[in-house]
Amino acid sequence: MMQFLQLSHFGKEAVAKRELPQGSALQTLVKNGVLTIEERIESRLRDYSDMELVDPQSIVLNEEQQQAFDCLQSNSHNIFLLHGVTSSGKTEVYIKMIDEVVRAGGQALFLLPEIALTAQIINRLRKYFGGKVGIYHSRFSASERTEVWHRTLSGEYQVLLGARSAIFLPFKDLKLIIVDEEHDSSYKQFEPSPRYHARDAALYLARQWEAKTVLGSATPSVETHFNALQERYGMATMTKRYGGFSLPEVTCVDMKEAHRQGLVKGHFSVALLQAIEEALSKKQQVILFQNRRGFSLRLECDDCHEVPHCVHCDVSLVYHKATNSLRCHYCGYSIPVPSECPACHSTHLKMTGVGTERIEEDLQILFPEACVARMDLDSTLQKNQYLEILSDFEHRRIDILVGTQMVTKGLDFEHVSVVGIINADNIINYPSFRSYERAFQQMTQVSGRAGRHNGGGKVIIQTYNPYHQVIANVMDNDYQSLYNEQIQERRVFRYPPFYRLIEITLKHRDAEVLNAAADWMAFHLRSAFATRVLGPEYPLVSRIRGLYLKQITLRFEKSEPVADAKRVIRQIGDDLTKQEGWSGVTVIYDVDPA
Repeated sequence: MMQFLQLSHFGKEAVAKRELPQGSALQTLVKNGVLTIEERIESRLRDYSDMELVDPQSIVLNEEQQQAFDCLQSNSHNIFLLHGVTSSGKTEVYIKMIDEVVRAGGQALFLLPEIALTAQIINRLRKYFGGKVGIYHSRFSASERTEVWHRTLSGEYQVLLGARSAIFLPFKDLKLIIVDEEHDSSYKQFEPSPRYHARDAALYLARQWEAKTVLGSATPSVETHFNALQERYGMATMTKRYGGFSLPEVTCVDMKEAHRQGLVKGHFSVALLQAIEEALSKKQQVILFQNRRGFSLRLECDDCHEVPHCVHCDVSLVYHKATNSLRCHYCGYSIPVPSECPACHSTHLKMTGVGTERIEEDLQILFPEACVARMDLDSTLQKNQYLEILSDFEHRRIDILVGTQMVTKGLDFEHVSVVGIINADNIINYPSFRSYERAFQQMTQVSGRAGRHNGGGKVIIQTYNPYHQVIANVMDNDYQSLYNEQIQERRVFRYPPFYRLIEITLKHRDAEVLNAAADWMAFHLRSAFATRVLGPEYPLVSRIRGLYLKQITLRFEKSEPVADAKRVIRQIGDDLTKQEGWSGVTVIYDVDPA
C-alpha cells in the first residue's frame, strides 16, 4: 500500500499494475475495494499534441518557389512533377501544400524512399503540424504500426510520413500525395511479394481518392520526365538554390593519371585528401560515398587466384573486419577468415577491392584527430541506430561520414562543404539499361549535400574514365542532355517509357530441371507472343539461397492493353507447375521491374 501511495503521489495518479508487487497482497486490496483495476489504452508513441507550433503561413517563399507553388495548386493536372535542383527549397513548397490540405480537414501522405530520411523531415513537419503528424515504416514494432493504423483511420493523423509501405494505410480523407525523390529505386518492392513500385501505386491510390499527386526530384526518372514533356503530368521547375547559394563545384580526378604521377594514397587521391584537410581545418564536415559495404570486396589467393564463394549463392564472400569474417550479402552465410587457400593451401592471401569499412579505417589513420563514422546497412541494423548517426552528424559530433546510398538521398546538413565519390566506375558499369540514369542520379544527389547553406561546396569524383558522358553530365549538372541521350536509346532498343516489361523468374534447386522448365515456358510464350519474348537467361547472380534462377522478359508496346496478355502468361505458368517433375519450380512475375 505504501508503494502504491508513493507511485501515485498519494492517490492523485493511476499506477500501472506491473509497477506494483504481484501477489496475494494486491489481490486482497482489490477484493476489499481499497484499490480498483481498470484497463486503459497505453500509447507507445510519443505525444506531440501540446508542443508549440509555428504557423505554416509564416513561411515566405521566394519568387521561384511561389511560381512552383501556384503551378502545383492549379487544377490543370492531378499529377505534377516538381523538378528542382538540390537545395532549391522543395520542402517549403510541400509544407505550404500540406497546410492547405490540413486547413480543409483532409489528409496528406508524404512518401520518402529511405527510413533514414524520415528523421530529418519529421522534425520539420512537426514544427508546423505537431500531433497531426504520424510516421509509418517497417522499423516500427507491430504494436506501434497498429496504433498508427488506428489513428490514421480515425482521422487524428492528418499528415502521414513514411516509406513505401505507408501507401497501405487506411486513410479517411486523402487529398494530397507527395512522393519525394520519386526517381529512387528504393520505392520498388522486390522481395517478398507483393512486388510493386510505391510511386506507381501512389498514383493509383490518388486516382481512387481523386487526390493530387506531386512527384518531386532534382533528378527525375526518365519515365516521369517523359510523361511531363508529353503533358500527361504538369511540371514545375526550380533552377536555383534557396538563398541564392551556388551549386557545388564538381571536379573529376583521373585515377590512372594520379597513380602514374604518384598522387594517390591508398584509395584516396591527393586532391581529395587536400580537400578533406581544408574542410576539417575550417571546422566543416565531409561526406564520402562508396557504394560497397564491408571491409574488402573479396579475399583472393595470390598464387592460384581462388576466391571464396558462398555455398548457397553464386557470389564471392565479402570480408567484414568488425566480425573478422567472410559474409554473403545475399543470404547471410558467414565463415571465419581462412588461414590458407582452400584450393592450393597457399598462405599468400590478399584483400582486393574496398568497402565502407576499409574507407572508415583508412580515414581514422590519415586524420586521427577527426571523428569518422560509417552509415550503411551493417551500422544501422538496430532500430534507432541511423537516428543516432544522423543526430551526431547534425550536431557536428562527427566530422567525416562514410556511407553507401543512404548518404545520397535528401539529407540536409548545414556544415557539409566537401563530398567525395570514391569510385564512380562501380556505379556506372552496372549491367542494366538504367545504369547511366542511376549513376547520374546517385552522383548528382550526393553532390547536392555540399554547400547547401553557405555555398562554395566542393565535390570530387574519383574515376578511371574521366571522359565518360555521365561524368560530364554530372559535372555540368546537365540533366537534359542525359535525358535526351537515354530517351533515344530506349526508343531504339524498346525499353520503358515506350514499352512495358514483364519479368518472369523461375527458381529450382536442380539446374537441369530449371533449364528444362524455362525452355518449355519460353517456347509456349513465344507461341503466344513471338518476338516480344527474350530469354531464358541466367541473371547476374544465377543462384541465391541454394536456388538456381533463370529469367524470361516480355516487352509490350505502351499502347497495347496487357490484361489479356497477363491471363495467357499466368495460364502458361500454371500449366508448367502441373507438368510431371516440375511441381517444385517456383514462378515469379514482376511487372515493370526497376
